[in-house]
Amino acid sequence: MADEYQFTKDWFNWAPPVWEQLIPMLPTNAERSFLEIGSFEGRSMVWIVENMMNRGDEIICVDTCESGEEHGAEDMGTVEERFHHNCAVARSKYAASVLPHKGTSVDYLGTALSEGEYKITFDFIYIDGSHIAKDVLTDACMAWPLLKTGGIMVFDDYLWGNPRDVLHRPKAAIDAFTTLFAEELEIIHVGYQAVIRKRGV
Repeated sequence: MADEYQFTKDWFNWAPPVWEQLIPMLPTNAERSFLEIGSFEGRSMVWIVENMMNRGDEIICVDTCESGEEHGAEDMGTVEERFHHNCAVARSKYAASVLPHKGTSVDYLGTALSEGEYKITFDFIYIDGSHIAKDVLTDACMAWPLLKTGGIMVFDDYLWGNPRDVLHRPKAAIDAFTTLFAEELEIIHVGYQAVIRKRGV
């Protein structure tokens, strides 16, 4: 039916128990902003809309809608169609502000960083785009200045990919980022996902 979500994969079913614990940690101010890097069919976006967002909040979803190493032979054209359908259903059901951005995370984040005083900053950032380590590290370093003090950043697939080459899975990048930025962050959770919160500096 037109008003029902369309999903063919569920790579998110183990995340809600962790994310439910993050909800009380989010700021309670109005008009909060969420950023998702890597959306696929939009299952995590839908969960954020249904469980984390209040009226007046918005979520920006950045995705190239192109196949990556983690997708195999997936037909990304139909994936993109399902994503836009699911965005429309979320908007209809929850009057949610869901803003897709088709393109690379580097292009989106670079534009956001170039705007004076950062016209948009985020309360919650979910990094689940390219799983290649150098790309994960780039996403994290570019997104970090856009995360508000007290905001939460979640890295997906921290334990993903064994025995895949270390440079083609996220763990090395996440470890490097949390080490280099240790003075600015608090580690909230480490499991299949890694969750950090930005400290005041």
